[in-house]
Amino acid sequence: MYLTSEEEKALDGEFGTAVQTAMKILVTIGDIFEADRLIPVSSVHMPGSSVVVSGRAGAKFVRRMADEGGLFRVLTTLNPAATDLEMWREMGVPEEVYREQLELTEAYRRMGAVDVHTCIPYLAGNTPAYGSDVAWGESSAVVYANSILGARTNREGGPSALASAVAGRTPRYGMHLEENRVPTVRVRVGAEVEGVEAYGSLGYYVGGVAEDGVPFIEGLPRGVWIDELKMLSAALATSGAVPMFHAPGITPEASLKVVREAVEGLEVVEVGHGELREVREKLCTADAGDVSAVCVGCPHASVSEALSVLRTLGNRKANLMFWIFTSTHVKHVLKRMGVLTKMSSLGVQILCDTCPILAPMKDISESLGVDAVATNSAKLAHYLNSKYGIKTFYGSLERCVEVAVSGGRR
Repeated sequence: MYLTSEEEKALDGEFGTAVQTAMKILVTIGDIFEADRLIPVSSVHMPGSSVVVSGRAGAKFVRRMADEGGLFRVLTTLNPAATDLEMWREMGVPEEVYREQLELTEAYRRMGAVDVHTCIPYLAGNTPAYGSDVAWGESSAVVYANSILGARTNREGGPSALASAVAGRTPRYGMHLEENRVPTVRVRVGAEVEGVEAYGSLGYYVGGVAEDGVPFIEGLPRGVWIDELKMLSAALATSGAVPMFHAPGITPEASLKVVREAVEGLEVVEVGHGELREVREKLCTADAGDVSAVCVGCPHASVSEALSVLRTLGNRKANLMFWIFTSTHVKHVLKRMGVLTKMSSLGVQILCDTCPILAPMKDISESLGVDAVATNSAKLAHYLNSKYGIKTFYGSLERCVEVAVSGGRR
């Protein structure tokens, strides 16, 4: 792999131990994937930001890089942590996990990270331009960046993202190459798709079909809301390892000649009401009466999603634990709008910095007695069932709110 003179000096340790370590990681990855060179990145989104994900070994590595003087050369945001950094007790998170998370977050801060701790960095100030190269982790954000923003990123792990943040570079392979961004499967949607849950179901089905390929999805309305697109992105990367998708009139690269030519020779996969119903039945493993908590915001909720919960509740009160997971940015906006107090009075709690997938859910479920959750997120339903053995009532936001009001299992 070709290296510039500056990169050779960095690899030889002339710019410090942290930079040398970062370069060794990037060169090794580049050699494995036969990259021809390193390319500059405009931003990084760090996936190894939760101690539940990084583990003690990963957290130790981050702290070591900070102790060795590692500094981030580009805008770097953090993925969700293991807990809300202010309301960890209310979440039922063990104090040991909270303390370990503080140490990890502080190490990232010392290197210059913007510690927003969110899975939707594109709504928190990290919004790369079309055609720009970035190094992002978090599968849902990767799909969104490649597909909706038209940026270029592979699905980075914690060490590779950290190395890119310190070195300001990433190996040129995978989704950074135009030839790997063309469609590999053609999907025609014959059912009406509307709402976050419906787009999650669609993405979950298509992800299973596409596996690690690039689906070209036809039949979506042009007026798709951003909340629906981020749920579609999340679900595509949950049932499969999809790095991006194309959709006419929605994604910027869908109209490119190379994309249109590639899709012409592909067999069409039809998706109708039956396929979407199949997904709902698979992910809905609990009855409404078994539910002990409601979780919204996976990926993190936007302002509009949080307000949708409030509108759907009206003046009714949730009689179950009702959590909305979001970023500190969104919570601050809701506070300025004067709706946080209203939400709290209706039994809705806004949690920041974390999400149920990256939190110690086994400890939380045992501490708070949560064994069945209602959610409108296909991604969350999948991981609660498969990773933590927590059953889910999967349905639209309206259905989840009705479960919360009716009381489920009190």
